[in-house]
Formats: sequence, C-alpha cells, structure tokens
Amino acid sequence: MTTRRGLLLSAASVAALSAGRTRAQPDEAPFPRRPLSLWVPWAAGGGTDLTLRLLAELAGQQLGQRIVIENRGGAGGTLAMPVLQQALPDGYTLAQMPQPVFRAPFTQKVTWDPIRDTTPILQVSGVTFGLLVPAASPLRSVADLLSLATARPGELTLATNGVGTTPHVVMDELFARHGLSFIHVPYKGAAEQMIALSAGQVAAGVNANGFVPYVDSGRLRLLATFGANRSKRWPEVPTMNELGHGIVAMSPYGLAGPRGMPEPVVRRLHDAFKRALFDPRHIAELGRYDQDVAYLDSADYGRSMREAYAGEKRTVERLGLGSV
Repeated sequence: MTTRRGLLLSAASVAALSAGRTRAQPDEAPFPRRPLSLWVPWAAGGGTDLTLRLLAELAGQQLGQRIVIENRGGAGGTLAMPVLQQALPDGYTLAQMPQPVFRAPFTQKVTWDPIRDTTPILQVSGVTFGLLVPAASPLRSVADLLSLATARPGELTLATNGVGTTPHVVMDELFARHGLSFIHVPYKGAAEQMIALSAGQVAAGVNANGFVPYVDSGRLRLLATFGANRSKRWPEVPTMNELGHGIVAMSPYGLAGPRGMPEPVVRRLHDAFKRALFDPRHIAELGRYDQDVAYLDSADYGRSMREAYAGEKRTVERLGLGSV
C-alpha cells in the first residue's frame, strides 16, 4: 500500500513539474522562428534594391533568420501593398514603403490603404532625383531640354520609374507650366531604365539615385538634381530649384508590415533593423548612391506616413491629377 501511494505521489510530482515547465517555457520559440520576406516594389538591380538587400542581410544577422528579398516591380512602386494587405500580421512579411503608395489612392482605384493596412516599423532613408541624358546627347542643360520640346512638340521621349511616381508627377508639372508635352516612357526599375537611356532609346530620363554608376562611368550626363541643395557627390550640378523651376522633390522611404502586428514583434523588428541601419557597411552602401540614413522610430515613422498621405492628397488636388 505504501509503495503504491509513493508511486502515485511521484507521478503527481512529475505531472506538476511538467505543468510548471510548460508554463515557464511556452511551446513556441521567440519570434522569428523561420525566414522573413521583405518585398521591394522595384525590379532587381537598382540602388534601392541593392541597399535594401544589404540592410536585410544585416538585420537578418540580428534576428538569427534570413530575410529574403522579393522583387515586385511595376505600377509605379505600389505592388507590395496588396501583399501587405493580404498577409498575416505575424511579422514574417514586410515591405518597403516608397512615396507613390501615398499618392496612388488619390489617382487610381486601389483596394488598399497605405495607413489603414500597414504597421510602421521604421524609416530608413530617402532618395532625391536627377534629370539625365545619354553621354552623347547634344543636350547640356534643362533649358536645352525645354527648347527641344518647344521645337519638336510632342516628340520628346522622357523615361521615369513608373506612372504616378514622383519623377512622372514633377515632370508633368514642369512641362505643363511651359505649355509643353512629352512622350512618357515608364519602366519597372532603375536598372532597365538606365540601360535604355544610356543606349539612347529615350532622349532623357528622371530617376532616383540608382543612376549613380551610370553617371560615374560616363554613360549618362546629369543635367540637374531635385534636392533642396546641390549633391555632395556632384556639387557642380545645379538643382531644379536654383534654376528657377520651383521643384524640390525628395522621396523618403521606410519599412512596414501588415496591419495589426503585435507590439513585441514590431519592437523586435525595429531594433534589429535599427542596428542594421547604422552599421558602417550599410551607411557606406547608402553613400554609394548619394544617400544618408534618415531614421525614424515606429511611432515617428507612423506620423510621417500620415503626413505624407495628407500631403499627397493636397498635391493631387492642386495639380488636378485625381481620377477617383
């Protein structure tokens, strides 16, 4: 009888210990338990794609899991938004948030909302833009470009990184102000656009900092930049603003996940990406494309996103670009 009672007590003790161990150590390991996906809404090979690849590699080292880059170029940089809208809010699906996602809902019919359907993680950097021509082009200035458009109405071909992108919008505004027009040639990403432009398939092009290798190698000529100040990399190149065109166009970007992500997951991702963001290797990679770190934490980036959304609505209304 004593032996049987002892056995029962031992079994009960084991069960209690097991239950206690279960409560202390959850069945699921801490986030993340498998590789993550980072959706980049541009074709592979451009400056943004390349810098984000390094950022993902460095952040993956912090998380102890790979972050796989998924490219989805086209539609002016908005094709990652449907992915976020449909993804589970578990932290395994992330995306870059370029400026066009805040403009598109006011210029076309979309089923997603860049504020409602996302969880901000952090702001990364920002790009400025440049107006470029092939190295062999006779065009030497913005004035030359406008003169050509005046002499040959409706014949000038001008490439951008997509319909509704910032370069497309600002060039539309510039040409309309002068009573001119151009043939718009949109591309899915900077790499293919720069190759076409350097080959002379289009007369001029506007894109973000992905043009750096083509300018440095002498394949393209930079006529003007769109920043508030001259570029540190090309201080001899004027800005559109100082030329009297009243254009300053910057495009900050960051990372976000689907709506409803748990706060601990957001914090874990934020901390990993922040450490990666300030890694000297990432800072150097941004520098290759004339970019700097433009860090904002999750809360501040969320506020910046809301301000960008409201600002784009005002811009679209002012320029009469709305179609919805």
